[in-house]
Amino acid sequence: MTDQQQAPSPDPDGEAPDRPLTLAVLRHLVREDWKGLPGDTLVVLSRDAEGNLFSPFSTYSHSRYAPTLSELVGDIFPLPEALKADQSLRELYGDRIPDTALPALVLYPLG
Repeated sequence: MTDQQQAPSPDPDGEAPDRPLTLAVLRHLVREDWKGLPGDTLVVLSRDAEGNLFSPFSTYSHSRYAPTLSELVGDIFPLPEALKADQSLRELYGDRIPDTALPALVLYPLG
């Protein structure tokens, strides 16, 4: 079977966020779920909770990313549509989202 024929493994238990993201699943996400995203969408890799920086990825989110002290690190913020739909997010972030925040796809490690 080639990688083009592979699809994400089924998730009968609803536990996909607790499983490592395989290359087959990543390819499927790029070809199907993310194909409508602009080509200049940033991909941001989040650190794991333990700080060891080597955990497998398991989940992702569509967010906004703004660099903090350098171009190499930054903060993640909700998208405008998420803020519009969720009052608690608007209260939490208020006017704290910098104008430099760009749409991003954030990959999160297991944890």
